[in-house]
Amino acid sequence: MKLFQQLLIAPAALGLLAPLSASASEVNLDAISNYSKDNLELDANSFQQKSLNNTLLSGGEGLVESSDYVGGFSETTTASFGADFLVGAVDGSSVTEAATFSYQMGIGLETSFTGEDSLSATIDIGNGGGPIGATNGLNFDSTSDALFLDGLTYTFPLGGATVMVGDNTDISAVYTGACAYSSFTDYMGNCGTGNSVGIGGKGVTAAVSYAFDGGFSLAGGVSSEQYKVVSSAVTYPGLLTEEGTDIYGIEAAYTADSWGVSVAYSDDESKTYWGVNGTYAFDFATLSAGIESEDSGSATAEGFFVGLSFAEVGAGSLDIGMGTTGNFADSDTDYYIYEASYAYPVNDGMTITPGIYIREGSTDETGFAVKTSFSF
Repeated sequence: MKLFQQLLIAPAALGLLAPLSASASEVNLDAISNYSKDNLELDANSFQQKSLNNTLLSGGEGLVESSDYVGGFSETTTASFGADFLVGAVDGSSVTEAATFSYQMGIGLETSFTGEDSLSATIDIGNGGGPIGATNGLNFDSTSDALFLDGLTYTFPLGGATVMVGDNTDISAVYTGACAYSSFTDYMGNCGTGNSVGIGGKGVTAAVSYAFDGGFSLAGGVSSEQYKVVSSAVTYPGLLTEEGTDIYGIEAAYTADSWGVSVAYSDDESKTYWGVNGTYAFDFATLSAGIESEDSGSATAEGFFVGLSFAEVGAGSLDIGMGTTGNFADSDTDYYIYEASYAYPVNDGMTITPGIYIREGSTDETGFAVKTSFSF
């Protein structure tokens, strides 16, 4: 019997024995002994736990009657979890210079019905609304501590292509891209091409991608705006409606063993964007770079990014990058951001990443933070 079971049974056994000992003079011990000899038949199997055919499956589907799990939780469904904790402070912040704490957690569910398709759902929760978590671009989820469906997509093959439809997702989810840099701040995400190669939308989305032989790929799609505020009321105009604003995007990419390049175009009905990013792997580090051009019809603006990723620095990896904080016209004052971060894997499921950045602006800011990430 396991120790835990013994600890549970011991108090009950003592409770049963107590009245017997209290009135031992009134009990015929010989009769009890004879009863146990004549009527209590025990063998080696008497205290073995009987095997139950009913198996409780994870996923809340309940009990099934056999070991084949027919009618239980799908064997083709996987769940992944991630949690991030962030502690840091920003010198020069207009919000607060005090050290703040933020967290975020994500749950990813993926199911296949044919072996070639995929139904994916992402659920997020977090409180990353502070100056270090969101305002200064560390892209932490701020859901006011409430669960939030951050994406629901269905992907399936069609005539050699891959089709994705969903809600609260991005066109760029089907893009190949060519950015190997692991950004610490969101300003350097997608190697500085977040409006083109990393085009979002977070609305109702339909997109398709096709991978050719030899490393070439082509992708594109359309996405609605996530929501619209009209007369202080939040509305959801939907995809391809007169009331809504749609985003269109297309990308062509080439990927080889040691290098890659991606070119993308997007149109949100008020501005158009061209973006190019690329990567090249040297023996000692990997170089990533990006450039983006923006045209509003009356003016053009550009931005850029360049970064180096060192895969083996001690027990971890080092990323160093710099770029513009956005796209700037010739008449604008360009502002830049510089960052460095070091990712140290404690084990397969835990990584500690300290990072520092300097962001120029009307008031320069210097931020330092330590992010601890768990995946399971």
